[in-house]
Amino acid sequence: MSARLDILRSELETHDCDAFVSFSPPANEYLTGFRGSTSAVLVTPEASVFLCDFRYTEQAGEQVKNFDVEEVQGTMETRAGEALARLGASRVAVEPGTLSLAQSLAFEEAFGTPVHPVKGVGVNARQVKSPEEQEKLRAATALAEAALSALLPILKEGITEAEFVAQLEFEFKKRGAQGASFDPIALFGSRSSLPHGMPGNKPLERGDIVLLDLGCILESYCSDLTRTFVFGTIPGTWFEEIYHVTLNAQLAALDAIRPGVPCREVDAVARDIISDAGYGKYFGHGLGHGVGLEIHEAPRLNQHSDTILESGMAVTVEPGIYLPGKGGVRIEDLVLVTDSGCEILTQLPKDLKVLD
Repeated sequence: MSARLDILRSELETHDCDAFVSFSPPANEYLTGFRGSTSAVLVTPEASVFLCDFRYTEQAGEQVKNFDVEEVQGTMETRAGEALARLGASRVAVEPGTLSLAQSLAFEEAFGTPVHPVKGVGVNARQVKSPEEQEKLRAATALAEAALSALLPILKEGITEAEFVAQLEFEFKKRGAQGASFDPIALFGSRSSLPHGMPGNKPLERGDIVLLDLGCILESYCSDLTRTFVFGTIPGTWFEEIYHVTLNAQLAALDAIRPGVPCREVDAVARDIISDAGYGKYFGHGLGHGVGLEIHEAPRLNQHSDTILESGMAVTVEPGIYLPGKGGVRIEDLVLVTDSGCEILTQLPKDLKVLD
């Protein structure tokens, strides 16, 4: 925590700011160790102050490191603005992606001057995971995979997408997870063409595609994986083709990951394979994203990303092909960038599997 605070103060100096404020639970946990839902973090060159209300005072006393804990009443944004004014701050940096307009207006009214948006402040350092963070990502991935493996046998004719997801979320918690890291996706049959479709009442039938995208939270860190199966019989040669194109694209992208490679180049490796096979217009999302305290965080693996991969980054690699009205495929692994390539955390097989 001390090193993270030093990095933040260095960022403030770089951007000619004399204070930082955050109301974001993941950002605040990263800086302080606090796992509650409501808090404010205030940092100046000399002071580090953590604000919470009565509900969290005892918890903060146990969890917060390197910050003075103060219990406050009323609106958190107002109290934070007043506190930084008392500390003599004049130019307050915020990460714009973590601050709502309502929070900004309330803070500025109490502080007296507008905040200074600095993209990435208090967030960029999270891209490179420490050894302890990496171990938590491994554990969260192992738990999610174990839960999925335990539940594959319940994928029988008649079970609905929503029923499977309910069982999955229960399995996560039964195994010790805090919960799902996002709303799990289970899509059967032609509904698998919806990249982020909502599980519904579609019952599983023979010949259905089964697309499962899931992850859990363990020790505050997220996991994320996707596997695509078929139930009973393969729906046709068209499906075998898009499955193998997707798998080849994913394997090639994994092979391209190493420090010093631009994220957009990794995206291009997979995208070019899918495009060359004639399915380019059916792969409309980015190749992947960072994972950590949040399920979607920097860096992004897409066509527009300027980020250069570094050892210790954790990213998903998840190409897909989605044919409207027919079905889709997505194959996703969570990986850690290493000094020489990447460590694939997800261990579930990726060969086309027929469930029965």
